[in-house]
Amino acid sequence: MLLLEGPPPPVTGHLLDLGCGYGAIAATLAARSPCATVWAVDVNERARQLCSENTAAFGNVTVVAPEEVPDDVWFDAIWSNPPIRIGKPALHALLATWLARLVPSGAAELVVQRHLGADSLSGWLEAQGYNVRRLASRQSFRVMEVTPRAPRWPA
Repeated sequence: MLLLEGPPPPVTGHLLDLGCGYGAIAATLAARSPCATVWAVDVNERARQLCSENTAAFGNVTVVAPEEVPDDVWFDAIWSNPPIRIGKPALHALLATWLARLVPSGAAELVVQRHLGADSLSGWLEAQGYNVRRLASRQSFRVMEVTPRAPRWPA
């Protein structure tokens, strides 16, 4: 649903597939934005291996563990089907870490099942200082766009 309902990704810059799994989102970002650098991040080694295999033909995808993303890389867009089942504290920490790395004009596009807490996640994100806009809702899924209220930039 995210790939069908989400906005077009930026043409250039750094794009992040957070929790890349086998690479469906990373491959789509790479195909739609061949001049961008797509970062595919996952904690699971097998997922990274599959993602590497599935995106190798594109040439603009870097598949890494979270700690391997250089600190000076900021993202023009983050796309994710976040790992809701890791629990709220871990999910909140994950999103807080990566959303803070959006460039001032950047946006995160998230797809979350309604019954797994899409609406409560939206409320939490707003309480953290983000604008949240629902882009689509279908078959119990929500696609939301998350943007910072105040511009952020590295010191």
